[in-house]
Amino acid sequence: QAQLVESGGGLVQPGGSLRLSCAASGFTVSSYSMSWYRQAPGKERELVAAITRFGSSTNYADSVKGRSTISRDNAKNTVYLQMNSLKPEDTAVYYCNARAGLGNFWGQGTQVTVSS
Repeated sequence: QAQLVESGGGLVQPGGSLRLSCAASGFTVSSYSMSWYRQAPGKERELVAAITRFGSSTNYADSVKGRSTISRDNAKNTVYLQMNSLKPEDTAVYYCNARAGLGNFWGQGTQVTVSS
């Protein structure tokens, strides 16, 4: 059974950094397009960053471009989101998503709070 488990969220001060992890089981992340989404209270879920299946093409939301990096470790079957220069507006629950063909899996989310 396919499963995604996020970790690495927490409370961080503005300007700080976090690395989110998304550990996959039941499938291989290299065969899926992997993405990070976030949802802030009262707002719709939005795409933060994505990395294509097989290749290494990435794309980012304008709001995080230049501050975030998505990467994939095939040996660990894990996807990461490195976030730097965090701002209060980055506060949200961050979700990992895997998609390929009919497969579309979500993790349970990890809370990121940016506050002084």
